[in-house]
Amino acid sequence: MTPAERKERTEKLLAEKGIGINPNLPLTEPASEIELKSTDDICKRAVAALLSTQVGIELSEQHTEDAASFVNLIDHFGVRNVLNSKEEKLINGTATQQDVTDVVWEYECYWALVWALGLIDDISDASGICDCLTAIRLVSKCSGFEDFKSRCKLRSKDEILDMLDLYYRYHWAVVQHEHIDSSCPIGNLVGDVVFERRRGLEWLICDTEDWYDISLDT
Repeated sequence: MTPAERKERTEKLLAEKGIGINPNLPLTEPASEIELKSTDDICKRAVAALLSTQVGIELSEQHTEDAASFVNLIDHFGVRNVLNSKEEKLINGTATQQDVTDVVWEYECYWALVWALGLIDDISDASGICDCLTAIRLVSKCSGFEDFKSRCKLRSKDEILDMLDLYYRYHWAVVQHEHIDSSCPIGNLVGDVVFERRRGLEWLICDTEDWYDISLDT
């Protein structure tokens, strides 16, 4: 699918959902010009994010012993070396309350990654948060990292670019509605869900390791 065809398809979906469209938004890159991160790297990032969200949730509820058990799982799955800046602060005890909140929202970045890894069928509905129980079970049922990785099959570049294009245009509508023109329709979109899933999808195709360093302009 060409970038122009992708844009046309996405805008048709937005129209069907009653979501505002900006026809002047740029096209996404053609599949031939992007390089996906490796399945191994995506799996590590997914597991690190999921376990870090659990640490964040336990710390926010003052459950330090339970938080420590998830830190141990980070080591068990061998993903400590891929933690991002905010996750590292969480583990070493220097996180601000905002850092904790940001990491807990990584549930949605993770949801985008496990979709890309073929573990869930669809994430195009951004009207609510992910299925947290399923999100946890995708990792908790695995004996270790290799077990998790063996269950994954990375989607094609075109599939991932299709979803990224959708979330990019979702994001524009949300920003327009929340900050510029409240009459811009956004259907049932939840802004934070859109933002975080887009972050995860953008990470898949860029050479930036820490997804908090990715620009999410619209």
